[in-house]
Amino acid sequence: MNSKMKFVRSLMKAAALANVPKHIDHFSKFSPSPLSMKQFLDFGSTNACERTSFVFLRQELPVRLSNIMKEINLLPDRLLATPSVQMVQNWYIQSLMEILDFLDKSPDDLSTLEMFVEVLETIRNRHNEVVPTMAQGVIEYKDTFGQQDAVTDHNIQYFLDRFYTSRISIRMLINQHTLVFNGNTNPAHPDTIGCIDSMCDVTEVTRDAYESAKLLCEQYYLGAPELELRQINVNNIREPIQISYIPSHLYHMLFELFKNAMRATIENHEASRTLPPITVLVALGGEDLSIKMNDRGGGVPFRKTERLFSYMYSTAPRPSIADKHRAPLAGFGYGLPISRLYARYFQGDLQLYSMEGHGTDAVIHLKALSSDSVERLPVFNKSALRHYKLSLEADDWCVPSKEPLDLAIYRTTK
Repeated sequence: MNSKMKFVRSLMKAAALANVPKHIDHFSKFSPSPLSMKQFLDFGSTNACERTSFVFLRQELPVRLSNIMKEINLLPDRLLATPSVQMVQNWYIQSLMEILDFLDKSPDDLSTLEMFVEVLETIRNRHNEVVPTMAQGVIEYKDTFGQQDAVTDHNIQYFLDRFYTSRISIRMLINQHTLVFNGNTNPAHPDTIGCIDSMCDVTEVTRDAYESAKLLCEQYYLGAPELELRQINVNNIREPIQISYIPSHLYHMLFELFKNAMRATIENHEASRTLPPITVLVALGGEDLSIKMNDRGGGVPFRKTERLFSYMYSTAPRPSIADKHRAPLAGFGYGLPISRLYARYFQGDLQLYSMEGHGTDAVIHLKALSSDSVERLPVFNKSALRHYKLSLEADDWCVPSKEPLDLAIYRTTK
């Protein structure tokens, strides 16, 4: 009987897998529904209804998953065929199938709601290693096929920005539902709803990120630059700077910037007895919350600045995914590009301004108002499809020659 049941289940699973492309085609026809920080907060505090959240998520999660899964299939075949990317694709298929199981279940059944939370937590745990696994896939691709042409690099960069943004948004939805409806509260932060702190103390998070980066820096270099922190609140100079935000997102961005600033400062001042401090200015205006971090780490050439956000040009040492004792994302060179995605996720940004020979200013821009902080979500449509069909055309600006020309015999034609 057991063997017969296993056989039946395997047939059912095979049938479900066969229908996955149809489900992806169906749900990818819908655009994701972006939520504002205010909507997240209002729902979690005043209108928290688990049934309503369940009905929304069992539709919205398949839409977000399917939109980005359509784009996975547009990757270069040789990248798509790498073991790591195949693994990630299988995780997404499995998660989609698990959520689709709830489409015909009643939201009034308490056991269904409890099971839904368990499934969401399983999905979240399954996707914990998506970033390093996808990064490993890119490494496998580059090691096997070498440096690619500019169009291929553009397509992979475009996809990964959207793929990782989609992942951030899916985890956001899952975290809010599981935290709000599991009754988990943090006594130290009573204003926290799910993973959002409606009174997020920006300078406190900044100091926490600095201390963590300092500890890491001291382990490697036996020293670290000091922090000089100032704040300007134009609304009320005596009030601390607080906004509605996800502390873990802000911490991630600042920790990455502090790590980079500390390493550059120490390596640029190896012969000095003292290290110049890292200065941070936090400014809150009517629309924007801005954080500017300045270091005197020697800077980088202007032509290399945008390359710091590229997934294809990482020069960091290759880590092992199994090495859990390294700092998050260390070695893949994904710290800055992922941090910029966190900033942009709620309509902010992260920008670098470097002066070679002196140092670098990094500026995080966030929305000051929760109503302006709206999710920035990728949607699969004809415009997105066109990005993957770009062809390498002749540049409409002259490209400087690396070799001097003999002007006496040089002739130009078009």
